[in-house]
Amino acid sequence: MARTKRDRRSYSAGEWGRNRVRVFADPKTGFLQIEWRENGRRLTRSLKHRDWARAKRQADEFAAGFAGPEPNGRKNADPEPLTLERLFDIYGEEVTATKAKRTRARDRVAMGMFLKFFGRSRKPETLSRRDWDRFIRERRAGKVGPSGRPVSNRMIECDLTLLMAVLNWAARSRDEEGRLLLDRNPLKGLRKPREKNPTRVVLTENEYQALLGVSRQVGWRFHVALVLAHETGHRIGAIRKLRWSDISFEDRTIRWRAEHEKTGYEHRTPATDEVLAALDEARSRNPARGDAPVLPSTQDPSLCVRPWMLGERWRKAERLAGLEPKRGRGWHALRRKFASDLMDLPLKVLCELGGWKEASTVLRCYQQTASDSYLFAPVVLIGFSEPVPAV
Repeated sequence: MARTKRDRRSYSAGEWGRNRVRVFADPKTGFLQIEWRENGRRLTRSLKHRDWARAKRQADEFAAGFAGPEPNGRKNADPEPLTLERLFDIYGEEVTATKAKRTRARDRVAMGMFLKFFGRSRKPETLSRRDWDRFIRERRAGKVGPSGRPVSNRMIECDLTLLMAVLNWAARSRDEEGRLLLDRNPLKGLRKPREKNPTRVVLTENEYQALLGVSRQVGWRFHVALVLAHETGHRIGAIRKLRWSDISFEDRTIRWRAEHEKTGYEHRTPATDEVLAALDEARSRNPARGDAPVLPSTQDPSLCVRPWMLGERWRKAERLAGLEPKRGRGWHALRRKFASDLMDLPLKVLCELGGWKEASTVLRCYQQTASDSYLFAPVVLIGFSEPVPAV
């Protein structure tokens, strides 16, 4: 069972046995608490906010005897100036904390980069077009960022998407006194750089057959993952998190859980004969049932196989198949192959089969016209009366 990650920060002021005061976060609500002793009893009261800097100051003042632990402070007190550091702290506690593990890590790195570039005490409302353009220019040149290397427009677009999300969120969110954190997003309307020629490789039928031919040499987990990726068109992240309770051999369907889908879209898709055969092989190799993972970790069978292992197995399969390394050819290339192979289907049907939420995403990022390097092979989908020609 997943556990909620607790904020273990605490801050103490004063002296033991005299005026010791401690502030910490309530693991259930996230509101900061203040704790002190009075007549031998330990007392705790909620401060009714999540502002860490403000809580530390209240602890110092209370310990020094200047003020009591008033949950909301003075009703008519002027609001503290909102800095980028404070805004990122609030966003991190209330929004980033609800995201997936890898997204949380990505948010933390990007926010640290923005704080270093703009300054921790910078007021968000003072950001301007000049700051926007300067960041793009220096990030592209590799002068900004953890790697210290030049990056593509796609990476810059991801960075600025987070910054815009934080500012838009602040322009819609209010503090404990009902005041907006930001009156408006100062960067609203500015255009993010776009990759003019993004690398979106589609795996060819020849390449897939070559990988399939050596897949069992790489390992049964790789073979099962490869077949599922090809036949269902789903992301490898969703495939590796499948559990046996998601598989219905009787109905010949697979349930894709919302928490494992990038779009948060839970749905069921039909399973082809190739998928059922691969799942039968997985079941013979891994006899666990119920909520056990279909592709278990080699170290701990109760956990799903690690993403780095599937990436490593892909590269090994390429070497065994004699395929020259090619930038962008990986698990996601199978998803593009699925969308391109079935482009004759109605978009609504294709989106249901592949788990896409928006048809425009399929057209823009996944479907590509056939080329001479593709071979034609029949693909039979459960639920359709006629075979669908696949590229």
